[in-house]
Amino acid sequence: MKETRYFYVPDAATCSELPEEEAQHALKVLRLKEGDEMMLMDGKGCFYEARVLSATGKHCYYEVMNASPQCRQWEGHVHLAIAPTKMMERMEWLAEKATEVGIDELTFLDCRFSERRVVKVPRVEKIVVSAVKQSRKAWAPVVNEMTDFKTFIAQHTEGCRYIAHCYDEVERVNLFDELRRNSRLSPHSQQLVLVGPEGDFSIEEVRMAVEAGFVSVDLGKSRLRTETAGLAAVMMMQLAKQG
Repeated sequence: MKETRYFYVPDAATCSELPEEEAQHALKVLRLKEGDEMMLMDGKGCFYEARVLSATGKHCYYEVMNASPQCRQWEGHVHLAIAPTKMMERMEWLAEKATEVGIDELTFLDCRFSERRVVKVPRVEKIVVSAVKQSRKAWAPVVNEMTDFKTFIAQHTEGCRYIAHCYDEVERVNLFDELRRNSRLSPHSQQLVLVGPEGDFSIEEVRMAVEAGFVSVDLGKSRLRTETAGLAAVMMMQLAKQG
């Protein structure tokens, strides 16, 4: 029995041709031909059973045989906002793994001690799409442009909001304990966790977030690298939702 081939087609319901990169993979790598079946995913909650109508040159045309709306795998909205590391490869790794674990939104923060001020979002989006196909996710996470810390704090005033940091001067509670408590009280709520750069947020940024309603948290007893902390936060958000 052949393995089902999944392709990411944002406009699968209204389009009849695979996007260029997907077509190249279908024709040159998988060598699909007329009559072969495949599964399309639109990243918006629906899978489509499709069949190849024509496979010529660089073009792969298809017809949809059946649409299969998917149920969400978790309740609420999982959002990670993180200051990118100097080595972008680490953030790309995080984006891939966070997508596999389960995330709705990823934002890059420009903080006082940020090591990187520019992020090529289209490249991160490609990595996310690949992870969506690999993990068979029906929804593709939103990847946002770099946002100034102060601006971001002012924009996000709803839901369960947390800022993870290492300052002893600011009282902290454990993130997982808080997530479990809030998941029981409000399972459909938005969950947002902020993770700082390698040098941490500035203490002024932490206090600013706390004054804006963010809960000051730690991620455990170990001091983690930025990308490890980000993935740990996503894991905790998902595990808390499972009870």
